[in-house]
Amino acid sequence: MALFLSTYVNKVDKKGRVSVPASFRATLSGQTFAGIVAFRSPNFPALEACGGDRMERLSRSLDDLPMFSREQDDLAALIFAGSFQLPFDGDGRIVLPEALASHAQITDRAAFIGRGPMFQIWNPDAYARFEDEARQRIQSSGATLRLSQAGRGGESS
Repeated sequence: MALFLSTYVNKVDKKGRVSVPASFRATLSGQTFAGIVAFRSPNFPALEACGGDRMERLSRSLDDLPMFSREQDDLAALIFAGSFQLPFDGDGRIVLPEALASHAQITDRAAFIGRGPMFQIWNPDAYARFEDEARQRIQSSGATLRLSQAGRGGESS
């Protein structure tokens, strides 16, 4: 599985167009939809973004919840009803819809934040504050990450 890595800050033009980093576009290559899917993050003033294959996995995960449960309904509304398919233009740019740009407070610059199988799009200043706070939380808590065992039978969601 190809991963979204690193952080890139790109300019947003007056029409709301922003270039998706070349390495992110390469990660998305070979998918049936030439673009990204983005939705408002339920946890941050940011956008969650990925390719269609990841959205399909999210859909399958949603199917694992009890049908018509409050949790399934809420997640479907937040993820799928609020998603936008954003096609790449000939220069690898997308147009950020006003609803998404407003949620993430994106105006003239957008930070693309790699998060493994997905990525986020933030206002660069807001992300810098979040990253500083996250670093402080990790340092004060002493949190560590245990590497998963190879060959454990597939990806986790």
